[in-house]
Amino acid sequence: MLNRELRTSVGTAGIYDDSGGHRGLRKAIARHIGISRGLQASADDVTVTSGAQQALDLIARALVAPGEHVAIEDPGYAPPRFLFKSLGAHVHGVPVDEEGIVVDAIPRDVRLVYVTPSHQYPLGVTMSLSRRLALLAWAERNNAAIIEDDYDSEFRFDERPLEPLRTLDTSGRVVYVGSFSKTLLPTLRLGFLVTPSCCTPAVHKAKYVADWHSSTLAQGALARFIDDGGFARHVRKVGRAYAERRALITQILTHDFAAELAILPSFAGLHLTTVTRTASIERLDQLFTCAAARGLQLQRLAKFYFDQPKRAGLLFGYGAISTAKIPDAFVELRSCFD
Repeated sequence: MLNRELRTSVGTAGIYDDSGGHRGLRKAIARHIGISRGLQASADDVTVTSGAQQALDLIARALVAPGEHVAIEDPGYAPPRFLFKSLGAHVHGVPVDEEGIVVDAIPRDVRLVYVTPSHQYPLGVTMSLSRRLALLAWAERNNAAIIEDDYDSEFRFDERPLEPLRTLDTSGRVVYVGSFSKTLLPTLRLGFLVTPSCCTPAVHKAKYVADWHSSTLAQGALARFIDDGGFARHVRKVGRAYAERRALITQILTHDFAAELAILPSFAGLHLTTVTRTASIERLDQLFTCAAARGLQLQRLAKFYFDQPKRAGLLFGYGAISTAKIPDAFVELRSCFD
């Protein structure tokens, strides 16, 4: 695809592109999310970005002034917090329960709320329909905007996914963010956002002053890949591999680690989250030292908390390990627990 795009773009290779992104890719993305997520969007309101993190940066530059307040999930993904703080915003961590972000705990003066409703990171919960409606109503009452990061929505294993927040939004308050880092490659550095029409010009201007536009060559190749059906086939293929790894990890944790770890309910994504039944955060530090010495890469649940009380637990990612290596890795981990 890259070779074909290189051959066909010789005449335009020396010309800067639209800051909104490659027109063909914007159309392909609009069609893709319409089919896969039921989200009807115009290519005119799609902006191609260098990953999800830049998408958040563009939104914040367009909608948040220094000194204004932003709410994020707590526990949550740390890079958005760093980003919003770097732009001069006051960032508030809002607790998350089994239904998603606790809407009643969002401060009233918040201008922007960042959420991962399809698969909350790191807990893995899916925001319930009632909580989604409550969040939209809150945004309407408080004249606030919502960033919907549809993180890991492509990989669901046990139930039909809920429709995106954006499809429930009747007042143009939701900005939808997607990325190809997990479905394809992090090094591709391509993502996108879908904005309400009133915000799109400001976001395109922010993209222009940030880096003008993302790699036109990669965008053109990805547009072909989506339009030719290759992307959908790829997602189905890797989804089967991830489902196999997920089932194996669940089986091992349930059989060999039930006394130490409890798996948090989750139906999507590329990781499983567990909380410890007895061990403290300090005790887990010894476990991580042992695991690292055996070449195991684990993540502490506690490091994802900002303002809320920390919980002791472990995250098990399965996006970058072959299925065949998983049993041996857990044998090593078992020895660390012992």
